[in-house]
Amino acid sequence: MSFEINISLYEKLDRSFYERSDVVEVAKDLLGKYLVTCSNDAFTVGMIVETEAYSGRNDKACHANNKRTPRTEVMYSRGGHSYVYLCYGIHHLFNVVTNNEGLADAVLVRALEPIDGVEEMKLRRENRANLTTGPGVLTQAMGIKSSMTGLDLLGDSIWLTPGIEKDFDIEIDTRIGIEYAQEDALKPWRFYIKGNKYVSKIKEARVD
Repeated sequence: MSFEINISLYEKLDRSFYERSDVVEVAKDLLGKYLVTCSNDAFTVGMIVETEAYSGRNDKACHANNKRTPRTEVMYSRGGHSYVYLCYGIHHLFNVVTNNEGLADAVLVRALEPIDGVEEMKLRRENRANLTTGPGVLTQAMGIKSSMTGLDLLGDSIWLTPGIEKDFDIEIDTRIGIEYAQEDALKPWRFYIKGNKYVSKIKEARVD
């Protein structure tokens, strides 16, 4: 690396964090964690404020729903790898692979609160007002591309850290943009930090 950082501030999460069997619990626990990217010319950090859980089994919203393809092969890795895919040919979306090898669970990171390297984020986003609100926006700010799919999150290019202690409330809602998933679109598998201004979308309260 051509720059110096205090790496002790950004200690990596253990593999065991990712290999837990309940993807919903992992999605909740990712809130407040820090996502870090590091390259020869940039270091950026954002706190995760919004996530969505996806299960490789019996979840029509998941890319790996009971099927294994070249695109989803990385989802079948052991927990603690990145799954980054291109959406609409434009947006690179970052997911954290969870659970044991062969099960294909993952958590989509939907929004971050900028923590460190903000000037670099602004350059990557061409000084747009929105730096990290939304899954396609945050990857641009953090320098994450689909070519980074399959990277080990215990490596030195992209990783997650313990972040902050939980002193926030968690809101629970349905996932966004997955109407095709039929009844699975109603699963309450989106989680975000209540009151955080970087959350990508707050749905209107449902009326029973």
